[in-house]
Amino acid sequence: MTTAGVRATARIEAVADGRGGTALPVLDGEGPLALRRIRGSGAEARVMLVGAMSGPLGGDRLAVEARVGPGARLRVGSAAATIALPGQAKGEARYDVRLDIADGGELHWLPEQLISAGGSELSVSSCVDLRGTARLVLREEQVLGRVGEEPGRLTSRLTVRHDGRALLDQELSCGPGAPGGWDGPAVLAGHRALGQLVVVRPEFGEKVPAARPLGEYAALTPLAGPAVLVTALAPDALRLRRVLDEALDELT
Repeated sequence: MTTAGVRATARIEAVADGRGGTALPVLDGEGPLALRRIRGSGAEARVMLVGAMSGPLGGDRLAVEARVGPGARLRVGSAAATIALPGQAKGEARYDVRLDIADGGELHWLPEQLISAGGSELSVSSCVDLRGTARLVLREEQVLGRVGEEPGRLTSRLTVRHDGRALLDQELSCGPGAPGGWDGPAVLAGHRALGQLVVVRPEFGEKVPAARPLGEYAALTPLAGPAVLVTALAPDALRLRRVLDEALDELT
């Protein structure tokens, strides 16, 4: 750690082990990004991301990279919520997630919530590349401020590509200094928890679920490919998770 903040990258590589399971030849964490393999199920390997330090703090540059090979199945979660906090170092913190899933691979990316604490500045970028019959379940949940606290500044971008073609590319900025209207009726409408679920399945290329509302502040939208997007708003993290879990049960 320096006055410029922490620089750390965690790397995961999952490959088919030739015996019907999934091996993890690369499982390498740094600094605040510790990785632990936990008991899997069937062919699936499971990894838990454990925060070894507070953060991300101002000036930090953190990244997580995961690669899933043909025939491998990987599920990644986190042990607790990630809390963006102001730090001694000035400037914005960055948290980059890069996911690569080969033809025939499957990834479930299901971290806990990201909480934007008051006074923090964080830019999150998630980029996913899939090929062929790759499968994906990706959940993002963001909570603006802790209880009784105004949020920090949070900018989040999610890009999903299939065989080089963009399925989704969207960005949202919230909190102090964000473009006007982020908390208005056309965007968050006063809610403090927002989330999305991206599900990519080869069978959606033949028959994709129809667009429809999922309650008052959630909706399912088919994407231009074998994928659907669920977006949701809620007053708190618990109710947001309930909406996304119900949608995931229905889709998978």
